[in-house]
Amino acid sequence: MDQSFVIQEILAEGENCVIAVQCLVLVDNVIESRLLGLVERTKEHALFVFTHRRMAITGEDVTLYDIFPISNDFAVVEVSSADELSFVGADTRVRLNFQDGDLEVRLPFGSHSRLFLSEVNKAWSDVCKSPKEAPKFEWLHKYRKASKGQGGVKQTLAPLGTTHTKISQHKETGNSLNAVSRSPVEGNKRVNSGVERPRVESGPESQGKVKREGWDELKREGRHDLVRQSSHTASNKATMLAMPQFGLRDNLIRCELLKNEDIYTYLENFSFFIGTYNVNGQTPKESLRPWLGSTSTPPDMYCVGFQELDLSKEAFFFNDTPKETEWMKAVSEGLHPDAKYALVKLVRLVGIMLLFYVRNEHAKHISEMEAETVGTGIMGRMGNKGAVAIRFRFHNSDICVVNSHLAAHIEEYERRNQDYKDICSRLLFRQHDPALVPLTIMKHNVVLWLGDLNYRLSDLDVDDVKDLIAKKDFETLHSYDQLKRQIDEKAVFVGFVEGEIGFLPTYKYDTGSDQWDTSEKCRVPAWCDRILWRGKNVRQLHYQSHMDLKTSDHKPVSSLLEMGIKLVNEESYKNTFEEIVRSLDKMENECIPSVTLSRREFHFIDVKFMQHQAETLTLHNDGQVPCQFEFIQKLDERTYCKPWLTANPAKGFIAQGGNVDIDLEVFVNRSTATELNAGRQQIEDILVLHLDRGKDYFLSVSGNYLPSCFGSSIQTLCQLRDPIQEMPLETIRELTLSGDETRTLIIDKPLDIPKEIWQMVDHLYRNAPKQGELFQQPGLRSEFVEIRDCLDTGMPDSLPGSNHSVAEALLIFLDALPEPVVPFSLYQQCLECCSNTSQCKKVVSLLPQCHKNVFNYIAAFLRELLKHSTHNSLDVNILATIFAALLLRSPTKQDLAEKRKTQEFFQHFLVQDLS
Repeated sequence: MDQSFVIQEILAEGENCVIAVQCLVLVDNVIESRLLGLVERTKEHALFVFTHRRMAITGEDVTLYDIFPISNDFAVVEVSSADELSFVGADTRVRLNFQDGDLEVRLPFGSHSRLFLSEVNKAWSDVCKSPKEAPKFEWLHKYRKASKGQGGVKQTLAPLGTTHTKISQHKETGNSLNAVSRSPVEGNKRVNSGVERPRVESGPESQGKVKREGWDELKREGRHDLVRQSSHTASNKATMLAMPQFGLRDNLIRCELLKNEDIYTYLENFSFFIGTYNVNGQTPKESLRPWLGSTSTPPDMYCVGFQELDLSKEAFFFNDTPKETEWMKAVSEGLHPDAKYALVKLVRLVGIMLLFYVRNEHAKHISEMEAETVGTGIMGRMGNKGAVAIRFRFHNSDICVVNSHLAAHIEEYERRNQDYKDICSRLLFRQHDPALVPLTIMKHNVVLWLGDLNYRLSDLDVDDVKDLIAKKDFETLHSYDQLKRQIDEKAVFVGFVEGEIGFLPTYKYDTGSDQWDTSEKCRVPAWCDRILWRGKNVRQLHYQSHMDLKTSDHKPVSSLLEMGIKLVNEESYKNTFEEIVRSLDKMENECIPSVTLSRREFHFIDVKFMQHQAETLTLHNDGQVPCQFEFIQKLDERTYCKPWLTANPAKGFIAQGGNVDIDLEVFVNRSTATELNAGRQQIEDILVLHLDRGKDYFLSVSGNYLPSCFGSSIQTLCQLRDPIQEMPLETIRELTLSGDETRTLIIDKPLDIPKEIWQMVDHLYRNAPKQGELFQQPGLRSEFVEIRDCLDTGMPDSLPGSNHSVAEALLIFLDALPEPVVPFSLYQQCLECCSNTSQCKKVVSLLPQCHKNVFNYIAAFLRELLKHSTHNSLDVNILATIFAALLLRSPTKQDLAEKRKTQEFFQHFLVQDLS
């Protein structure tokens, strides 16, 4: 996670934290955690080193420890040992050299560390370009002075240019990262890592110390068995650090290698153990060996997923839980006893966690490891539902593993379908070359999907289900399964395979037993926990539940898959590579790239708020050589297109005679709707498509946007008695652009509040005061479209859709307001008086009349909901957390302390009747 925003809070005006990374350093034989930030001011850069609490969330959580200016004497040197270089589980060790001093750090492996080192390298390169103009770093003096008397700096900083205390005294030989070079092919063999490090304990004074012996113990337990010499490993780790850009030639070689893969690869089978377990917020109470060690022979790899790891509010709001360590330990102890395993990656989003283990002898063949998360909760932001995923290359096969927890409740199968589609579209893996398009889930040779998918049994009551279970008639029972029906209808998981189910439903049991749910709700048993796969050369050896485990109200499930992995024949690979290079050399000397475009004009009709439209452009390479294309910026413009437009992919390459489809996508959201509603922007743009070593092509994009109440101001909507799309565009434009005095002339008496807000709130007031999980469970995207059209056109007379969809539409409406209900100009006053009820009331009295009406109307509605809290389970904290973020938006980036103050401010209007 980039924690640059934490550092930014303590910086002076004009200073910018470009990027930050958490690292480990050695101080007095003790490993400590540090936060390392690259800070820039007027083209000068310095590395700020901070001590920090366990999870740095605000500026109050960090203390400045030291500053290292990036000058001519600066250098980055890799000091990882040969053992670390050849082991997938090792952190990256680099030494940052300064004038008469150095700082050695361990960086966690991953794309963010690569990006950090790339930015540091870039800053140093800028200094080298002007060696005669040495930076002065005068802006750093105030931080040194802060240590005298104010306690702003934990350690008094040495004067700039003097000798720094060396945090580590290691003097291993290393190579400057700026001198790294490689062949294009070596980039495809990089060894990456993500293995769990020794845990850093937290405390007010320790700042996260662990004993040095921890590293040695880790090596004794596993690392020494994983060390393998490799001709390309060292250069590839260094390549990762320098992170050079791939050029056209590299991409063409890679493309040709991919096309000829069958020539130099062969298949070998490996076993993958896939497990999923919804633990219902419990701690481990029993051994996991009956589940994880259930195979006759030890698997080659484990992918173990958990859901509902922690159900506490702390986990939900701060994504921090001690149960991560507890369950990770239980898994490590439960793996098959006849093999040694290394933990390669752990990724978690609130209560959704995925662990990836490999047998020690396979670790050196894992590369290109990445992890991502996506939340699918309310407004697509909350992480109580969603997915975590990893992707990696094993030998020459690309594999993606997804662990998801989809929407609950028997009737919500459409919402589960939507969650699946959201995960597929929003979960993107950044590639090692940042210039390349991110990888989607489906862009892998094999996809493994596991988790609590929450699909239930439909059209059967609980007694019928239990009767079929007693008969072990799983085939008949499976015909009522929602997931099977949705797959048969091709609504979800198209191209995926699930093995035959021959085990009892895995939900819901009384905790601690094999007894079906005996609570008042008496849930219908269901196969909520599932494992599916997509790809070739995969065979399932078993698919079963594990009834011995009784910790949760779910039973764990496992699948053992035998997978054909592509291994490389080195001699064939070398010959293929050399042939491709010779062929490219000849073509590059003889030919100029050329493409044919399927069309050059694109028109988008009736574009609407938050409704995706796409048109396809097909490029055909009619030249004699492969070519690389890219949409480039026009003169004096920061991006290649308007913010409501995207080209996907925006760059790429095309083999000779090949085709590439590019989707030109239009999507208007809160950041672009206001300008389009006001007529200050139109659906018009010109795209420039550039061919490397070739010519430019110009594409015309046009269309019309239908104005929406979403993204319109409160003042404008109070002037409209009719739906916004029934008003002439000139009237809307005049209302948006004119001042208050002119507005009063449009109609005799403005509305007290926008009718759209009244419609949504009134609907919820009449239909949803006792609705469970209101404002917490998302609605359906298709129903939001109907609600938006109803508000914008006036048809039909009443709002369509479920209560959850209307509730989410209200939140989206408030979020899209160009000026929030509490105007930006009063935001600071709200923070200053948040603990004083009477002062809070006074601030609200200063709101413009229509804004004040909306504020009081929404607060009164929420107080009414709280009267039914026994049914809807809402409380003041939940409502304040959700609505304060929308009613009191910050004009700049909002930190956690400010968020808490806005919640405290709004709570005054929820706990008492202020009418």
